[in-house]
Amino acid sequence: MKNQYCELSELGWNDWIEQRASRQPLETVARVAAVDRDQLLLVDQSGHFRAKLAGRYLHHHHLSQELPCVGDWVCVEKPPQSDLGVIHALLERRTFLRRKSAGNATEYQMIAANLDYVLIVQSCHFDFNPKRLERYLVMVMEGGAEPYILLTKTDLVNPAVLATQLDEIQSLGITAPIIPLSNLTGDGLEDVKRLPQPGKTYCFVGSSGVGKSTLINRLVGRARMETGQISGTGEGRHTTVRRELLRLDGGALVIDNPGMREFGILGAESGIASSYADITALSSLCRYQDCSHTSEPGCAVRAAVDADEITQEALDGFLKLKEESAFNDMSYVEKRKRDRDFGRFIKSAKKDLRNR
Repeated sequence: MKNQYCELSELGWNDWIEQRASRQPLETVARVAAVDRDQLLLVDQSGHFRAKLAGRYLHHHHLSQELPCVGDWVCVEKPPQSDLGVIHALLERRTFLRRKSAGNATEYQMIAANLDYVLIVQSCHFDFNPKRLERYLVMVMEGGAEPYILLTKTDLVNPAVLATQLDEIQSLGITAPIIPLSNLTGDGLEDVKRLPQPGKTYCFVGSSGVGKSTLINRLVGRARMETGQISGTGEGRHTTVRRELLRLDGGALVIDNPGMREFGILGAESGIASSYADITALSSLCRYQDCSHTSEPGCAVRAAVDADEITQEALDGFLKLKEESAFNDMSYVEKRKRDRDFGRFIKSAKKDLRNR
């Protein structure tokens, strides 16, 4: 088994995962390279093969976050008379990236697992959105991976605009490394190419058309994915249709993602605290434990804003994300009750006005 683990290290296997694998009765492990409806594409030391989830596993695991996603490690049985493996267990995730599922359900959508770095890609042109960037960063920090920010298409803006954008990001208290680059001119690409390390996993996320697939093609060294033509606005056409784990010639592993313009946060208290470490530290000095950092006396955070030690923009972002996370963490029943109570209040207020 040791020999297998040594070979699997090229796919991201490490001591942390090996300790968890030793608790499982099955000895064959593989990594999820892609998920296609009711089948999964796995990869191990012998190459790629397809597998399905065992009926017993599906019977005991109903939530979407309990099902394997790209980057997961699974225990799998390879029946001798079949080309289709059977997955019996999911190993504990070392890190992950997830977002709130669409709609009212208080549930996660898993993006990828066992990541070392998440590269958040935004265009300097049509897609630049610091608030969305904050949301990505919170969920990256929540999942335990390290973030990088890639600002693409710098050839479409003048240097003054780029400098303003960098200042705006820093004013929000964001400290993650930022690499401005252009796939067209090649500026900044060498900085990105120096990031990948053998055996480490890198996940690219961002909206459609910001240049993720083109950038991965540059890293791979060949056009393994089709990329859309660039529109007149500088916005690329979205072509990536599924998440997929790829291995670069240098030994690093990358995961490309379909475009995600919306990125709802859920269960992100620790991620928010990590992203806003300075505000979190100051909060412990406030006079009141439940200080809202708005108008209470003895608020250390407000004092820091007044002293220009942190920006008002950073505090506004912190408070907004805290509010959204708390709202999304509410169960569907709690939300319905809150909406009904508010509806009754409005009706009562209207009735009082009519009776005056």
